[in-house]
Amino acid sequence: MQQGLPRRDLKHVVYLHGFPSSPASDKAQRFRGECDRRGISFTCPDLNLPSAETATVTRMLDQAREAIEATGAGPVMLVGSSFGGFLAVHAAARDKTGRVAQLALMAPAFAFDGHLELALFKEAAQYDSFNVQLTQPIHLFQGREDEEVLPETVAACAKGRPNVDLHWYDDGHRLAGSVEDILAVSISQFAS
Repeated sequence: MQQGLPRRDLKHVVYLHGFPSSPASDKAQRFRGECDRRGISFTCPDLNLPSAETATVTRMLDQAREAIEATGAGPVMLVGSSFGGFLAVHAAARDKTGRVAQLALMAPAFAFDGHLELALFKEAAQYDSFNVQLTQPIHLFQGREDEEVLPETVAACAKGRPNVDLHWYDDGHRLAGSVEDILAVSISQFAS
């Protein structure tokens, strides 16, 4: 695990929820509450709109881009949970605003083998998350007991990247028992 990733004062958080989660998820609401408490703007686009059944990676990345662009001036942290982590990485790589300053990824879905029954995951499998080159500080949070996102896949993606700080938890995919620590590490470290 890397220590001491550079600190940047945080102005905005854009939270990208998992599939088929929503902005009403417990984690999204916990991040919203922490941001409100610290005076940091928070947005969580509903990536299921207009319909989860017709969701595409392209549409979701467009929604992420629009959310980033709407934040205004100041550094943005992209927070992604599961499929939202996959989206956050690719949204950061495509960012034209230059405001995406850091990422916090919780159990990010980087591989879709065995999940190709959904058109969304077939499309996602065309994206190479392992070779995306980002220079922003990234906190990766992963449960050792995750049965949906394989811990070894996340570890392989983090390996050899000096800008990635990998945090392990004795927890499952939802990281429900670890949210307080995730908030402390991601928001507290970057907030002024």
